[in-house]
Amino acid sequence: MTDTFRITLAQLNPVLGDIAGNCARARAAWETGRAAGADLVMLPEMFVTGYQTQDLVQKPIFQRRALEAVEALARDCAEGPMLAIGAPLAELPKLHNAYFVLGGGRIVNVTRKYFLPNYNVFDEVRVFSRGQIEGPFDAGPLRIGTPICEDAWYEDVCEAMVESGAELLLVPNGSPYFRDKREVRLNQMVARVTENDVPLVYLNMVGGQDDQVFDGGSFVLNRHGALAVQLPVLEEAVVHVDFERRDGRWVALPGPMAHLPDSLEQDYHVMVLALRDYMAKTGFEKVLLGLSGGVDSAAVAAIACDALGQANVRCVMLPSEYTSEHSLQDAQAVADRLGCAYDTVPIGAVREAVTQTLAPLFGDRPADLTEENIQSRIRGLLLMAQSNKFGEMLLTTGNKSEVAVGYATIYGDMAGGYNPLKDMYKTRVFAACRWRNANHRDWMMGPAGEVIPPRVIDKPPSAELRADQKDADSLPPYEVLDDILERLVDHEQSVADCVAAGHDRALVKRVEQLLYVSEYKRFQSAPGPRLSRKAFWLDRRYPIVNRWRDDS
Repeated sequence: MTDTFRITLAQLNPVLGDIAGNCARARAAWETGRAAGADLVMLPEMFVTGYQTQDLVQKPIFQRRALEAVEALARDCAEGPMLAIGAPLAELPKLHNAYFVLGGGRIVNVTRKYFLPNYNVFDEVRVFSRGQIEGPFDAGPLRIGTPICEDAWYEDVCEAMVESGAELLLVPNGSPYFRDKREVRLNQMVARVTENDVPLVYLNMVGGQDDQVFDGGSFVLNRHGALAVQLPVLEEAVVHVDFERRDGRWVALPGPMAHLPDSLEQDYHVMVLALRDYMAKTGFEKVLLGLSGGVDSAAVAAIACDALGQANVRCVMLPSEYTSEHSLQDAQAVADRLGCAYDTVPIGAVREAVTQTLAPLFGDRPADLTEENIQSRIRGLLLMAQSNKFGEMLLTTGNKSEVAVGYATIYGDMAGGYNPLKDMYKTRVFAACRWRNANHRDWMMGPAGEVIPPRVIDKPPSAELRADQKDADSLPPYEVLDDILERLVDHEQSVADCVAAGHDRALVKRVEQLLYVSEYKRFQSAPGPRLSRKAFWLDRRYPIVNRWRDDS
C-alpha cells in the first residue's frame, strides 16, 4: 500500500458569478498540482460560483450552470489528481452547499453541508437545505472526510466521519475576516484534531466580496494539534503538502510557515484588498475622493493608492470660506506625498447661488445646521458630477465613529460607491495612519515612507462647516466616544454597563440616542469592508423606526 499522499492546496480568489473564470482558475491549480505529482488538488467552499452568493443562488439557471461547470471540470481533469471543489447542488426541492470530489472524468463523491450558519453575515438557512452527515470517500491509500466550513465548528460531523473510517479531514472554507479571527478558527480546529486523533487541512478562500473579505490563512494540523503548514493571510497561495503513513497513522510533513502580521496590519490590508477587489470585480479602474486635509480622507487616499496605484487615484479639495489655510496645505501635502492627482474646486459660488435661491423661503430664520449641510451636499454634488464625467468611482471617507452617531451628511459627504473606513473607529484610524507611515509591504502599490503628514494625524478633527468648528464642539473626545460605541454596538452592552465602566450616564444616553436616530443614514450608506464582528449592515440589523431606549 502506498505510504505517501500529496495534496495541493489552492488558496485562491474567486469572482462571484464568474463560473467560467473560477473554473479556469481551478483547472490551472489542478495543472499545477498534476505537474507537482499531487494526488489531490483542493479548492475552497463554493469556489465554482464564488461566495457568498446570497439570493443569486436561488436562480435555477444559475444552479444548472454551476453543476454543468462541475461536470465539465470532471471531464477536463480526468487524467491526473483528484480535484475537490465547492459548488451549489440542486436536488429539488432542496438546494445544498456541496463539496465535490472529481476523479477519472466523473464526480466520485459529494458532501452536503450539514450545519448551516445563520448568524452575523450568514443567511445560509435562507437559501440552502441541510444535508445528511456523510462518511468519507476513498482516496486510494486512505479515506478522507470533507466537513464543510461550519461543519468543523461542531463535534458531530467530524466525529461521524472519523468513526466511518476517515483518516484525514479536509475542511473547505469560505470564512470571512473579522479582527483576531485566526485564533478562533485555530482553537476550533485543534479541538477537532484532538477529539478525533487525525490530521486536518483547513483551506480558506481569499479575496473581497462586497463588504466581506475572505482572508485565507489556511493551515494544516497534525494529531495533537501540532501546526505543520501555515499559508499567508490575504494573499493567494498554491502549496503542496505531503503526508506520510507512519505506524499506520497519517502525518503531514513540515511545510511553509508564513508570517502572520498583527491585527492592525491585517485591518489595513483588509481595507486595501477590499477596495482593490471591489473595483476589479465591478469593472472600475479609477477612484476620486474629497480630500479635506483631515485624517480620514488622508487615510482613504493612502488606502486607495495602495490598492490601485497613484495613477488611478484623484483627490479633490473643495474649499469654502471656512476651510483653513492649514487644511489647504495639508491636503496638498497628502496628495504630493502619495503622488496622486490633485484638483481644487471651490464651492463658494455654488453655495452663494443656493443661499440666494433659498433666501425667499428661509426668510429671516437664523443660519443653523441646514446651511452646514448645504455645503456638504454641494461637495457631494460636485464630486458625483466628476465621477459621472470621468468614470471614476467616488469613495466616501466616514469612519465608524461618525457612521455610528450620524456625524455625516446624507447625500453629501456620504455620497459615493465604497467606504474603506466604514468599520474602523476614529481612534483606530489614527493608529492605522501612524502604522502606514512607518511600514511598507509588497502588497502596497503606493509609495513607502511618511505619506500622511503627522500634523494631519495630530491636529483636532474638524468638519470646517462653520467658523472655528471642532468635532469636540458636538461630540465627546474620540477616546471616550469610541469606548462607549464599542460597548453599545460591538458588545451590545447596556447603558448601565457603560456607566459602570466609568462613563457619564447623560453622555451615554446622548450617544445611544444618536446611534438609534442615525439608522436611516446607515441604511443608505455605501458599503465598506467588515473588520469587526459587529459591522454595520449584515452583522447589526436594526429597524429604522425604533422607539426603544435603554432605561437602565
